[in-house]
Amino acid sequence: MPSLININVPFISEIVTSHTIRRVYSSRVTLINIMASSQKSLGKGSAAPGPVPKDHIRLYSMRFCPFAQRTRLVLNAKGIKHDIININLKDKPDWFLEKNPLGLVPTLETQSGQVIYESPITCEFLDEVYPEKQLCPSDPFERAQQKMLLDLYSKVIPYFYKISMGKKRGEDVAAFEVEFTEKLSLLNEALAKKKSKYFGGDSVTMIDYLIWPWFERAEMMRLKHCLANTPLLSKWVECMFEDPVVKATMFSTEDHKVFFDSYMDGSPNYDHGL
Repeated sequence: MPSLININVPFISEIVTSHTIRRVYSSRVTLINIMASSQKSLGKGSAAPGPVPKDHIRLYSMRFCPFAQRTRLVLNAKGIKHDIININLKDKPDWFLEKNPLGLVPTLETQSGQVIYESPITCEFLDEVYPEKQLCPSDPFERAQQKMLLDLYSKVIPYFYKISMGKKRGEDVAAFEVEFTEKLSLLNEALAKKKSKYFGGDSVTMIDYLIWPWFERAEMMRLKHCLANTPLLSKWVECMFEDPVVKATMFSTEDHKVFFDSYMDGSPNYDHGL
């Protein structure tokens, strides 16, 4: 297991957490997608899934992974027909490693066998290939701004784990909390400059979905107090919890905690709740 200071992306993509889906279905498509997400994880020795269904795209995922949740959010927000194959990240199937040698989720597979991975790349791919209900800004400068904000946020994500895992181990995380709070203030400033409810404007856009998953887990990670001096960011969190797409893909704080505890115990329960 990597140290708290040197947490890397492959580790974070496997450490992910959870939240019980609220019984709010905004459409039949959403209901179908949620049901597809209820599949048990496939591990080494499992049979490879069949072809990608007609007019669908396939997502290889893990139910409690915040990186994979980014892609699930975009799939649901755009109403894209898809199926989901959940992967046991501790005991990965050989057939999955043949598709993505890195063994990471999210991974997309098209009907023609094209494979795309890394969460921001999968989300941008979906927005380009399925142009209905565009989530990325059409203006090049606005798109660049969102990408710059995402780069800034990528330096915030490790703190969620440094602090929560440190607390779980009984370590002193005060210094990490100070650094984390300072970085959250930059997100608050971004909202202040935008003068809008969301990072992309007055409605939810791609950047909001890319940032969201870790804030869904903030209570489970015992980090809500770090938002005390970021009123605009706190309001953004409230607004995001009310977004129909977020409601359709989220898990409860208790489910996140159960998964996180099982991960910390060395036996991640990928199928918790099934």
